[in-house]
Amino acid sequence: MIRILVSLALLAPGMVFALDIGDPEAGEDKAAACAACHGMDGNSSVPEWPTIAGQHVDYAARQTRMIRDGVRSVPEMQGIVAGLSDEDIADISAFYAQQTVDPGVADEELVELGRKVYQGGNRESGVPACAACHGTTGSGIPGAHYPLVRGQHAEYSEDRLRRYRDGETFEDDPHSEVMAEIAAELTDEEIIAVSSYMEGLYRP
Repeated sequence: MIRILVSLALLAPGMVFALDIGDPEAGEDKAAACAACHGMDGNSSVPEWPTIAGQHVDYAARQTRMIRDGVRSVPEMQGIVAGLSDEDIADISAFYAQQTVDPGVADEELVELGRKVYQGGNRESGVPACAACHGTTGSGIPGAHYPLVRGQHAEYSEDRLRRYRDGETFEDDPHSEVMAEIAAELTDEEIIAVSSYMEGLYRP
């Protein structure tokens, strides 16, 4: 737990990251190719494909560049983003950042455990609270590359957490290393519950 908390502290908002500033109006036209999977307004209708509405510009742009450059493997997306410039990616990310996340619904049977893990972590296994980086309402921290997670499809979050638990990390992405360390201590039950809880999170 202490080692993870130290890692999180080192990745606080003060850490230096390049900030992306895109043009949302230009991004609206450029995002046409993205709509098939992520929806016209960034709210995906397919649980396996992430909702990106409201996602922070910096986080979305950086992840997209990683996929374009082959740092992160997402075969379904590689061909679509391969020809995009950094400016294109920033514009598209800015467009989706202005969209509103559709409210999600958590499984009532999973809420108690999901809330416990998300808001308080698990001291016995050394898992810190997800809220420490993603906020109590799941809004994340812009500029620090802690993504918005509220309203995200539970199926997508489950897949990401399992991949992290299996040791998937990305070159030059220290956040992925921290997530892998945290997820390594999560049980299947906790992953399913916290993913469902995040889907049901909303900002009052």
